[in-house]
Amino acid sequence: MYIEKFNPSQFMRERYFEFHHTYNETPPQVEFHQHPFYEIFFFLSGNVNYIIEGKSYSLRPGDVLLTSSSDIHRPDIQPGKPYERIVIWLSDDFFGHLRDFYGEDLTTCFTDSALKDYRLIRPDNQNILHLKQICAQISKAKHSKELGSYALSSAYLTEFLVLVSRAYYDAPDSIKYDITENKKINEILLYINENLTEDLSLEHLAARFYTSKYYLSRQFKQFTGLSLYQYIMKKRLIVSRDLLRGGNSVMDACFQCGFGDYSNFLKAFKREFGKTPSKYSNEVLHVIERS
Repeated sequence: MYIEKFNPSQFMRERYFEFHHTYNETPPQVEFHQHPFYEIFFFLSGNVNYIIEGKSYSLRPGDVLLTSSSDIHRPDIQPGKPYERIVIWLSDDFFGHLRDFYGEDLTTCFTDSALKDYRLIRPDNQNILHLKQICAQISKAKHSKELGSYALSSAYLTEFLVLVSRAYYDAPDSIKYDITENKKINEILLYINENLTEDLSLEHLAARFYTSKYYLSRQFKQFTGLSLYQYIMKKRLIVSRDLLRGGNSVMDACFQCGFGDYSNFLKAFKREFGKTPSKYSNEVLHVIERS
């Protein structure tokens, strides 16, 4: 199977899907990030705890993680073993074509895992072997120049998605022991995500959840990997990005996601996504017009 060099970029360059098989002897540094597409993370080897929305998943080879467009996540990679994984990025358009052609929605496992706030799949050994075999076929077709190679890679990927979806609903309860979380922090995260336009200051949250500011700040950082301010800022920027993708104006995106200052919004958006909101909006519009 073709192995590529690790690229820290979190942007899709292809319209429908991207398939990345990467290997590192030395653990790379990966920052917290999110992206406007679905991701399947197929873990092959390494010492990794994967942090997603306040939960830390202790991974075993063969584990699969599902993340959606609003999930803030990062792998915490420790030295000692080579870090190998397959990452598949999938756009809304790809799933839209599957719905049109097959009449089935293969995003349901992503939606369900987000609602349950539980994103780990642990297939059995037979399914892990099958998933690896399909990934080898996807990789071969993806790098082939023969007629129909892209169609073939899409067909293999559809098979992969079906197996992952089935494995998600068949997952045993025992894998929950490999998750580290905090009930209070989970409640605070839920409140933040449901009230992004409201007062989310440390003082307000500490009073609402009957805890000290110091304790809340320390526990929040411990379980999410981000400060309270960083997390809220990223979540508001995700909402603004999605509003722009939906055709809203830059001004509407600013104030509908909870920013009170327009100039701060512009700076924060460019710092997070590498371009101004207006440029991002124009690029999204251009892609829609081309399609």
